[in-house]
Amino acid sequence: MSRRLALLLSAVVLACEDAPALEPGEATPGGDTTVFDTTGNAFSLSARNMSFDRRQRFVVGNSFFNKNWVTAPSSTTSRDGLGPTFNARSCSTCHFKDGRGRAPGPDEDFTGLLLRLSILSIPGIPGIPGIPGIPGEAAHGGPRDAGPYGEQLQSQAIADVPAEGTPRVTYVERAGTFTDGEPYSLRAPTYTIEAPALGPLPADLLISPRVAPAMIGMGLLEAIAEADILARADPDDGDGDGISGRPNYVWDHAAGAKRLGRLGWKANQPSVRQQTAGAFLGDMGISSSLFPLENCPEGQVACAAAATGGSPEIDDDLLADVTLYASTLAVPARRDPGAPEVLRGKHLFATAGCTDCHTPQHVTGDAPDLPEVASQTIFPFTDLLLHDMGDGLADHRPDYDASGAEWRTPPLWGLGLVETVNGHTEFLHDGRARSLLEAVLWHGGEAEAARDAVLAMTADERTALLAFLNSL
Repeated sequence: MSRRLALLLSAVVLACEDAPALEPGEATPGGDTTVFDTTGNAFSLSARNMSFDRRQRFVVGNSFFNKNWVTAPSSTTSRDGLGPTFNARSCSTCHFKDGRGRAPGPDEDFTGLLLRLSILSIPGIPGIPGIPGIPGEAAHGGPRDAGPYGEQLQSQAIADVPAEGTPRVTYVERAGTFTDGEPYSLRAPTYTIEAPALGPLPADLLISPRVAPAMIGMGLLEAIAEADILARADPDDGDGDGISGRPNYVWDHAAGAKRLGRLGWKANQPSVRQQTAGAFLGDMGISSSLFPLENCPEGQVACAAAATGGSPEIDDDLLADVTLYASTLAVPARRDPGAPEVLRGKHLFATAGCTDCHTPQHVTGDAPDLPEVASQTIFPFTDLLLHDMGDGLADHRPDYDASGAEWRTPPLWGLGLVETVNGHTEFLHDGRARSLLEAVLWHGGEAEAARDAVLAMTADERTALLAFLNSL
């Protein structure tokens, strides 16, 4: 059969299925910020509606995002103070080309994937700010530190300071079949920590792997009005559709109060600025005015005694430039969004129930400090809410209001360019899925019905679904 005839037949099928047409603006998912680029730099370009003057700040932010930080004291005073313990020397180590990290193999070092740590909360003590003796985020209702290992495993350290341990992962294959008989296999990871340097690991240690996500569109997501996000929440499943999206309320360090979380795998960050400052501290050991203390949990004597790069180690102006950079990385335009097979896949995506959580469209609100992202019609395919994804994806580690089985609906824009930018096709919060189809098949809990709908699709329908996802 000729390709032309195949396309004509696909168009007939679309008409019979009453598939949705391309929505106005859908081809440019980042609104006026959208960039038209399909190269390996597709995730690294500034918002297209950015002024020349602000683009100079973007360039400065880009420089500090990509350059390695060095050990203090150093003549390079603007970027010294690495560590004392850390996971990476630069932001781009994990977010290579501003894209997604990948899961390591069983004998590989972890790059682009880190382990969040905590221990079980103290029964009967609510998350009230300022509880004496409760360190870190736990004082505000967040995860409780894992003793001397803190809130995140630090696998590297500067000279004369011990690294906390070596993370490892092993995989077990889980076989299954689609309704039409085609087999598939999913890899289930198990994470361990070798050679813990600070004494035995806590018996009730909770480990949550987090792969570095793509950086695009973060400022647009922050600019969505809180009321619009909450309007989609249905925590008690009042409409009985099996979907009960919940907001996560987290500690906003700048405001000194609880705020709606919208960034991060569990929506545990309220803003790009806090996400950025938190990554500087947690991933590289770089202090800021938002997080002024060195990342040295109680009991890490050598860490506490190490030289610093000043207080803070990144000043407010540079932090603002890196935050601007992270907030205005442009979303790439869709590729062939109106192709018949892509539109058929879009119809299948909706009828399977995927859009119940992956909300296609939003309109951003006012953003006085970030004019590029204000009043934009965007298509991120997320509701920014928490959903129970079932035991298969559960990390069993609560994070503020998020349970151990709940995850924020991740945005889908840029999916089809991950292989081009980062050279892999690994997805989900820990990169366990080796393809988009595997990612779908890991869905459970509230997404179980949608997953079962995909399992029941024919091979041609699965191909169309993937064509749509790869067009995003």
